[in-house]
Amino acid sequence: MMLKGLKILDLTRVMAGPFCTALLADLGAEVIKLEPPQGDDYRHIGPFVQGESALFTLMNRGKQSIVLDLKEADAQATARAIALHCDVVVENFRPGVASRLGLGPELRQDKPSLIYASISGFGQTGPDAHLPAYDLVAQAMSGLMAATGEAGGKPMKVGESYGDLMAGLYASWAILAALYRRNATGEGSTIDVAMFDALFSLLPTSHALQFYAGRTPTPVGNRHPLSTPFGCFACADGQAVIAVLGDRQWQALCTLIGSDMGQDAALATDEGRTLQEPRIKAAIEAWTLPRPMAEVVAALSAAGIPTAQVQSLAQAAASPHAQARQLVAQMAHPTLGHSAIVGQPVRFDGAKPLSATSAPQLGADGPAILAKFGIAP
Repeated sequence: MMLKGLKILDLTRVMAGPFCTALLADLGAEVIKLEPPQGDDYRHIGPFVQGESALFTLMNRGKQSIVLDLKEADAQATARAIALHCDVVVENFRPGVASRLGLGPELRQDKPSLIYASISGFGQTGPDAHLPAYDLVAQAMSGLMAATGEAGGKPMKVGESYGDLMAGLYASWAILAALYRRNATGEGSTIDVAMFDALFSLLPTSHALQFYAGRTPTPVGNRHPLSTPFGCFACADGQAVIAVLGDRQWQALCTLIGSDMGQDAALATDEGRTLQEPRIKAAIEAWTLPRPMAEVVAALSAAGIPTAQVQSLAQAAASPHAQARQLVAQMAHPTLGHSAIVGQPVRFDGAKPLSATSAPQLGADGPAILAKFGIAP
């Protein structure tokens, strides 16, 4: 495993921090999850199977669990001792809380090589740093919601908790970069990752509109705000997506649907086509509407035009391609017998590393962790 031997103290809960450390566990890191007596909040959020939270199981694969009540001074001392045996500490308390517990970036004064990563809603500095944040709050404030939804409609959140997930992904990326520097210099790092910053950085189409074209991004529904035809089109039995980018694909589409739009100079550029998007959509749907989705997608694919039916998650997971790529794995679980895990998707040398174990039972690894580090219970 690529990160074998790397020890991480995980002081996080819910999604952003646990996702970060789960990604590192997938690569072989030893992740010690410190939980309060009642456990991570996600242990109490459904859906439940045999009393086990699905979300907790998915977000905490490959970790060990120790219970410490950080309201107690001796528990804080034990946590500090564990931290100083580790290479990385990850926390997602509100700014300032970790330091009040003696578990802040000040740990680096005792261990300069330590990599300390904080994940929060708005970062460790700035006028909004003190605000509590959930994914919905970060989506609302970042500009993502303002550009999402049906054309002419109200702002809409993205269906998944992308503020949490992107902050966790950025944090794992930053930790690996800090490890590279530490290997070269021996020096650790203090890392500050904010959900707001992460989402704000991942809006390049909105940035192009706002900062270069001088246009405020607004919802446009299931089409691309800058490219046409690039969106969903109605068929006889559902919706198919068509994604045309460049003259070759545009000409191929016009030939397929029997349209002379390919000869129209006003539609020769992507920008020109976007200015006349309603006209182009109407022409395409005149061809797609009488035909079933499968026929539309097959014809478009044969013409070399990117296309797909809109699939449910169940259809995507059951597809031959997802199964060939092993996107869903089954892991042994102490209560469930096994659990479905969707781990990191990247392949190294043809293989996809994944944690060897499922999510831990609350506090199950505490005695072994303390014994390994020589810390008195």
